[in-house]
Amino acid sequence: MDRRINYLMGLDTETCNGLEIDGKVDLSQSIVYDIGWVITDKRGRIYKERSFIIYEVFVAMRDVMQSAYYAEKIPMYWEQIKSGQRKLVRFQTMYNLYWEDVKEFGVKNSFAHNARFDLNALNNTIRWVTKSKKRWFFPYSMEIWDTLKMARQTIGQQKSYQRFCEMNGFMTNHRTPRPRLTAEVLYRYITGDVTFEESHTGLEDVLIETKIMVHCFRQHKKMEKRLLVA
Repeated sequence: MDRRINYLMGLDTETCNGLEIDGKVDLSQSIVYDIGWVITDKRGRIYKERSFIIYEVFVAMRDVMQSAYYAEKIPMYWEQIKSGQRKLVRFQTMYNLYWEDVKEFGVKNSFAHNARFDLNALNNTIRWVTKSKKRWFFPYSMEIWDTLKMARQTIGQQKSYQRFCEMNGFMTNHRTPRPRLTAEVLYRYITGDVTFEESHTGLEDVLIETKIMVHCFRQHKKMEKRLLVA
């Protein structure tokens, strides 16, 4: 570890829609079955990659897995687990490795796109797996940055981005349409590849979110990055 570098952790999760409560699926209780993270810096240099499938959800809760946003990817995950591309582990194993990486690189800042979703899902999962013995996934001192918020303050304000979205139909369905700020559309703009499709798998998505974070910093180094959690 080079102590001159401010190491960051980018993180992305894929989730099941939620736990069933009284016969209804509570969408606010999404739980994580796929998590990927990278150790990087503000220039986007990658120092470590991790990708895990959570056993307690992916295997032990197969009925709930059918509610996953991308349940059609389940056979693909099994093939990648068999090939060694991804690791199927218990939640505690993943969590131990997460802490190892945080300590090894002295990570004080994490980022994700629409970070509040990932933060809530990870908190839901750790509470469920540990029966609330542990309630918070991230260390108390960890500052969480939201690349969606960062992009809204920088790329989203640029006329070139607004024209790009208008020309390619990447607008919201609001009464007054606005440029979409999904990771997929932002990455299309940054790379110029309008056909790019987001993988919607943890590690692959966090790699493109890293490029979004780097691009935002290049636009405005003093932007407000922090995701304030109520």
